[in-house]
Amino acid sequence: MAAIARWCVKHRLASVLLWLLALGAVAGAAGVAGSAYSNDYEVPGTESGRATALLDAGFDGRGGDSNTIVWHTAGRTTVQAAGVEQSMTRTLEAVEDLPGVVGVVSPYDREGAAQISKDGHTAYATVTFDAQSDDVLQPQAEALVKTAKSAESDQLQVELGGSAVALTEAPTSHLSELVGVVVAAVVLFVAFGSLAASLLPIATALVSVGTAYAGTVLLGHVMTVADFAPMLGMLVGLGVGIDYALFIVTRHRKGLRSGLSVAESAANAVTTTGRAVVFAGATVCIALLGMLILRLSFLNGVAIAASLTVVLTVAASVTLLPALLSLIGMRALSRRERRQLAEHGPQPELPTGFAARWSAFVERHPKLLGAVAAVVMVVLALPTLGLHLGTSDQGNNPASSTTRSAYDLVADGFGPGTNGPLTLVAEVHGADDRAAMDALAGTVRGADGVAAVGPVAYSADGDTAALTVVPQSSPQSQDTSDLVDRLREDVLPQAEQGTTLEVYVGGITAGYDDFAEVIVDKLPLFVGVVIALGCVLLLLAFRSVGIPLKAALMNVLAVASSFGVVVAVFQWGWGSELLGLGSAGPIEPFLPVIMVSVLFGLSMDYQVFLVSRMYEEWLETGDNRRAVRVGLAETSRVINSAAVIMISVFLAFVLSGDRVIAMFGIALAAAVALDAFVLRTLLVPALMHMLGGANWWLPRSLDRWLPRISIEPAETLTAHDRIEAQRTGGSKESQQLVP
Repeated sequence: MAAIARWCVKHRLASVLLWLLALGAVAGAAGVAGSAYSNDYEVPGTESGRATALLDAGFDGRGGDSNTIVWHTAGRTTVQAAGVEQSMTRTLEAVEDLPGVVGVVSPYDREGAAQISKDGHTAYATVTFDAQSDDVLQPQAEALVKTAKSAESDQLQVELGGSAVALTEAPTSHLSELVGVVVAAVVLFVAFGSLAASLLPIATALVSVGTAYAGTVLLGHVMTVADFAPMLGMLVGLGVGIDYALFIVTRHRKGLRSGLSVAESAANAVTTTGRAVVFAGATVCIALLGMLILRLSFLNGVAIAASLTVVLTVAASVTLLPALLSLIGMRALSRRERRQLAEHGPQPELPTGFAARWSAFVERHPKLLGAVAAVVMVVLALPTLGLHLGTSDQGNNPASSTTRSAYDLVADGFGPGTNGPLTLVAEVHGADDRAAMDALAGTVRGADGVAAVGPVAYSADGDTAALTVVPQSSPQSQDTSDLVDRLREDVLPQAEQGTTLEVYVGGITAGYDDFAEVIVDKLPLFVGVVIALGCVLLLLAFRSVGIPLKAALMNVLAVASSFGVVVAVFQWGWGSELLGLGSAGPIEPFLPVIMVSVLFGLSMDYQVFLVSRMYEEWLETGDNRRAVRVGLAETSRVINSAAVIMISVFLAFVLSGDRVIAMFGIALAAAVALDAFVLRTLLVPALMHMLGGANWWLPRSLDRWLPRISIEPAETLTAHDRIEAQRTGGSKESQQLVP
C-alpha cells in the first residue's frame, strides 16, 4: 500500500489522467455498443419455466411483447357508440402502421369481441410488437403512446399498459443522483470547512462510479444483466465511494495538522486508513459475490455489476484520491486550521465535544443503553415476519402514470385477474390427450378462484396446447398464488389421470412464485455462506472470536430491521403514495438476496472502521475499557458524517421514480441509519464494555495456526504478542513493554 501511495503522489498528474482516460474509453465503448439489459426471471427446471419453454417451442414465443390500449367512456356514452367506435378504429389502424408493430386485436373485430366490458364503458385492444420488451426501441413505444393518446377527448379516456409502454415512463433525468451528490457535498463542507477537501470525495466517487456504470452497460452484452443493475451499482457506488474517500481524507487532514508534509500525510493516510478501505471493500464484494452460489443467471449479472462498482471505488480511493490530495496541498485544511497550524504549530488532538461525552456516557451505562438499542432493533424488525414476496406490477405504479390508469380500468371493467392471467401448457400425444385437454377447460372453470377460462389453443403441428385462465384476484394477490398451488396440486393431477398429459402452470404470478420459492429455499445457505466468510475475514483481521460473532449478530439485526421498514412502506403502504411510489404491494422476490448482500457488506464497513481503532488502542494498552472508549470517541464523528452522506445518497434515489430502486434506497438508508446511530455507536460499544477482555479472546492453538494479517501497518503486529505475554504471565521484560 505504501509503495502505491507514494507512486500516486509522486506521479499525481499521470494518476489523474489515467483514470480520466479509463473513464472516457469505457464510456465511449458503452455509448457505441448501447445497452442490452434483460429482466429474465425464469428459473430453468421450475414448472413455470417449463411452461414458458413449451410456449416458445410450440407457438414461437407467442410473438413479441404485448401491450394494451384501454379506453373508457363516462355517462350514457358507451365504447360502442358510433363516434367512439369510429375514432378508436382510425386510431388502431394508425397504430398498426407504426414501426415495430406486427398486430392489433381490436374489440370491434370478431376475434376481440370479449374485450368490451359488460357495462359497455371500457374496452381494450392488444398491440403486439415484433420483439420482446427488452428489444423494443423507446421511440417505437413513444410513438404508440402518442398515437393512442391522440384519440382522447372530454368524453373519452385513453390509457396504455404493458412492458414496452413502461419504457416511456422510465426516468430520463438523473435528478436523484444530483440531489444525493449535492447533499453529500454540503455535509462534507460542514465537516471539513474546506471546499477543496469536500469536493475530492465527490470527484473520486463520480469518476469510479461513472467508469463502473459504463462497464455495466458493456457487461450486459456478455451475460444477463437486469435493467436496474446500473442504478443499483450507482446507488451503492456513490454511497461507499464517497464514504471511503471521506475516511482517507479525514486521516490525511489529521496528518497535516500533526505536522506531516502533504506527500507524507497522503501516503500515510492510504497506508493506514486505506488498508481499512480495501478490507471493507473486500467484505462488500464477498457479500455481493455470494449471490453467485444461488446459480441464478438473473442475479449473477447484478452481483458482478455491483462488485465491479465497489472494486473501482476502492481502487480510486487508494490511487486517484492521494493524487488529488497532493494536487490541492494544504488546502485540504480550512483557512482557520492553516492559520492555527502556522501560528502555533502541531497540537495534540484529543477527543472532545459531544463524541467524547457520549463515549463516556456509554461506558457508564452499558447495560441500560444496550437494552434500549436491542429493543429498538427488534421492534423495527417485527414487520419482517409478515414479508410477502411476489410481483409488484403496474398496479403499484404511481396513480398519475398511464400504465397504472390502464391497469385500474382493466381491473374495474373486466376483473383484477385480467391483468395477469395464468397459462396452462401441455404437450399433446394422441387423441386421448387432446380430448383430455378439451375437457380441462370445463374442469378448471369450476375451480375456486377462477373467473374465466379461454378456449384451448393448439400449435400449428398440434403437439402443444395452451389454455388461458383468468383468476378472480389480482396477479400480486395471495389468493392468486393459492390458486396456482390448487391447480398444480389438486385440479390438474385429477385431469391428467389416464392420459400422458403433463400440464404446466405458467404466467406472471406462477413465474414469480416459482422464483420466490427457489430463492427462499436457497436463502439459508446463502446467508450462512456470507456470514461465515465475513466472520473469517474479521477473525483474521482482529484475531478474536468475539468480534466476528458480534458483527454477524449486528448484521442480522441491521438487515431484519431495514426489511421491517421496507415491509411497512411498500407492503403495508405506509406513505408509499405520498412518496410517489405507488400503492401497497408485495416485495420483489429477488430483493431479499440482493439486499442481504449489500447490507451485510455495508454493515461490515462501519464494523471495520470502528473496531479497527479500538483494536489499535487495545494493541497499545491492553485496556479494554480505554480501547472501547477511545475508539468510539475518535471514530463516531466520522462514522456519523459518513452515515449522513450515505443516507442522503440512498434516500435521493427514491426520486428516481422506479419502485425497485426506491426499495433499495429506503432499505439501504434505513440500514445505514440504524447501523451507524444505534448499532455501532450504542449497542456494539455497550456489549464490548460488558464483555471486557473477552472481546479479544482467541484460543492459543488457533492463534498459532492463523496467518498474521493486519488492517493497520505491519509494525503494529508485535503489539499483540506483548499483550498476550502480559495476559499469560510472560517474562517481566515482556510485561514492561506494555505501555
